[in-house]
Amino acid sequence: MNVQTWRGTVALGGGTPDNPTGTFEAPTGNIKASDWLYRSKAASGIWLVARLWLGYEWLNAGYQKLWGAENAAFWNGGGAAVKGFATGGIAGSKAGTGGASYGWWAAFLHNFVVPNASWIAKLITVSEVAIGVLLILGLFTGATAAAGILLNLIYMFTGSAGVNPAFAIVSLFLILAWRNAGYVGLDRVALPAVRNLFHHGDHTEKETYRVPTGVLPVH
Repeated sequence: MNVQTWRGTVALGGGTPDNPTGTFEAPTGNIKASDWLYRSKAASGIWLVARLWLGYEWLNAGYQKLWGAENAAFWNGGGAAVKGFATGGIAGSKAGTGGASYGWWAAFLHNFVVPNASWIAKLITVSEVAIGVLLILGLFTGATAAAGILLNLIYMFTGSAGVNPAFAIVSLFLILAWRNAGYVGLDRVALPAVRNLFHHGDHTEKETYRVPTGVLPVH
């Protein structure tokens, strides 16, 4: 029994992907709740709320580093906060009290992050602001949420939990719903435009080399 048959008949209560009859099965062969969350326009309102909340949190974090209370430790402080954070992660790892739980990550912090703390602090600041703005606008939502998870992982690997797990979970759902998460946003226009841009050459090539189906006139 293949996966498609198992999904349509056993898991969802009857039918096939082509002829769904199960209570929980959508015409696409997927679970109805999943289809609703990730495909319906109505559910895009849920993703809008999630996007705005997460976007504001990232934007505020970047704002504090660029113009707010953390400016002296990040943008204008030679990366003092990054250096201190990385050093604390290294120390915690050596003492066995947390910090960087993996030796290879502690080595990365020691050999790369600490010596380059100044420009890394600026990169983090700009990244947080950009992630916040793009999420709020709903532009390239899936890719932006993935960038946010990357920062969350970096912070958690260094030994800081805080809000990072919550941010990562919301970001993961936004990635899964990437087609729908930015529907109430710029993705509604941007994603079709990007798709058409990448497929334009393919369509042109197909039209150029298309074999005629009719009878050619004889001269």
